[in-house]
Amino acid sequence: MCETCGCNITPGNEHLARQKNSQGQDAVTVLKNLLGANDQVASHNREHFDLHGVLALNLMSSPGSGKTLLLEATIEALKHKFRIAVIEGDLETENDAARIRAKGVPAVQITTGSACHLDAHMVHDALHHMKLADIDILFIENVGNLVCPASFDLGQHRNITLLSVTEGDDKPAKYPVMFRAADLVLLTKTDLLPALDDFDPDRAEHYLRQLANPAPVLRLSAKTKDGLDAWFDWLRQELLTQRQRARHGQSLRPAIQSDGARMHAEMAAHHSSPATSEKHPRYREA
Repeated sequence: MCETCGCNITPGNEHLARQKNSQGQDAVTVLKNLLGANDQVASHNREHFDLHGVLALNLMSSPGSGKTLLLEATIEALKHKFRIAVIEGDLETENDAARIRAKGVPAVQITTGSACHLDAHMVHDALHHMKLADIDILFIENVGNLVCPASFDLGQHRNITLLSVTEGDDKPAKYPVMFRAADLVLLTKTDLLPALDDFDPDRAEHYLRQLANPAPVLRLSAKTKDGLDAWFDWLRQELLTQRQRARHGQSLRPAIQSDGARMHAEMAAHHSSPATSEKHPRYREA
């Protein structure tokens, strides 16, 4: 995946990305242009969300943290109160979108091929398969990855980062780019805590605060339903606030980690060869 998005740019090889091409541009310049184009599309997406009063939420985490299970539990509890839709991002398969559709709400699957994150262009194309006028809350389940998704504005209003108790409580310290971008952190799979003596929720929150991030931290289990009420209350309040912003012609852009974005932009330009440009993501409608 890193061959596509550029994660393997390191201090040791970065000088290669700064070599001039035949047009006199270095890869860094090209990549900055690509990132600027992404931000323009993201703003366009957000304008559509705001026009229809849709609250758009970007769910990010490592693979297996329980994003899809949380969405299933959320849909079961709230689908009769709010109109919910989901955009799913994975490298391959339509498995997660199928699980969401089985709960009775629309879901569009984006398969990225080898890209380890979604970008604004992918989300924009997916929106062509959805009716925003029929949606209150749109969840965007990003590709499982604790680095890259934090670097790209998709047009969402809030970033939500999941950290499961099976991963280690020092993840905020090890992956600061992701956790700095979080507007809300969910500690998931807490039903497993009695069997895991090496995960301390307080220590995980301590590492988050060391990043100077004041985001709320909620502890929950989508399996046992413990802690879900606080998550539902957060959603209700965010939707209310989004509708108030929309009525006043205002919008909200979440935190984007520019350092990570710069690195990805550099990599994208480095790999903008015809061979890699053929790897288009695919979209499937609900």
